[in-house]
Amino acid sequence: MPSFRSPKAQSNHAVAQKVVLGKGRHDHRNDGKIHSVGTARGYGQALKGFAEYIRTCRWGDLTNATSDMAMHYLSERAAIVTQKTLDLDRQAIQMHFGTRLEVVKSEKESHLTTRSYTSRQIERIASAQSDRNSLATRIAYNVGLRAHELLTIRPADEHPASRHREWSTERFAGREGVRYTVAGKGGLVREVLLSKYLATLLTATRLVEPRQVVDRGVNYIQCYDLAGGKAWSQSFSAASQRELGFSNGAHGLRHSYAQERMAELQQNGMNHDDAKGTVAQEVGHFDKETTEAYLR
Repeated sequence: MPSFRSPKAQSNHAVAQKVVLGKGRHDHRNDGKIHSVGTARGYGQALKGFAEYIRTCRWGDLTNATSDMAMHYLSERAAIVTQKTLDLDRQAIQMHFGTRLEVVKSEKESHLTTRSYTSRQIERIASAQSDRNSLATRIAYNVGLRAHELLTIRPADEHPASRHREWSTERFAGREGVRYTVAGKGGLVREVLLSKYLATLLTATRLVEPRQVVDRGVNYIQCYDLAGGKAWSQSFSAASQRELGFSNGAHGLRHSYAQERMAELQQNGMNHDDAKGTVAQEVGHFDKETTEAYLR
């Protein structure tokens, strides 16, 4: 029977039953809960699409959805969305059901082109930004940061790396600098090694008191007057368009970092597989296969 609640209301209710904020995902990996605002937002959008499909098919709503309905939906989605989107849909529905679903392969061809920038291109982009955004660009490139991680950077002795992970001693091999930490996906805190020159510039922006900032609906405690998040990402893309005539997005800086570190480590005698594992930790993945996407 059709539902009187809108698909959005259904998805919001389903997500609300699973949200548990304030606990890092990496510490509660298999508890079937949602531990970040970003994941809640993504799952909510995915479940809204599923709820709309169920309504169109006159199958009821999310409360009486079945695995068979989900597989019908995912099979149809496979023809029009990428594997990444399809996996997110499946994971959201699994969370709602509390049970695993069969992996469906996307039929949509993914165009796997590089997103990296050369060091010369990055310098041109940084030179076309304001001082505050320019420093953020240089730091993100130097240590391979996500946009929101710029907002979380702190000296390593003030905020230690997550202890539930076994960190490789090969991280940062061949480089010198000052250690900081940043908070990445799922609350994972990792060390990064910032060049001494950039560390000096960063220190000059230290706030007298930490401040709370909000980016994409998530709260962060910021210790430096450093650009980051959506505003910096938009600045980067705009400067890239002005200077280069195209933009691969600020995330392209992580691709550049990963590719350069792979080359450095291998030139210093590390084999390809070990180098990939080391780079995975440096960029906060712990998954060598995920890091492979950065190396194209």
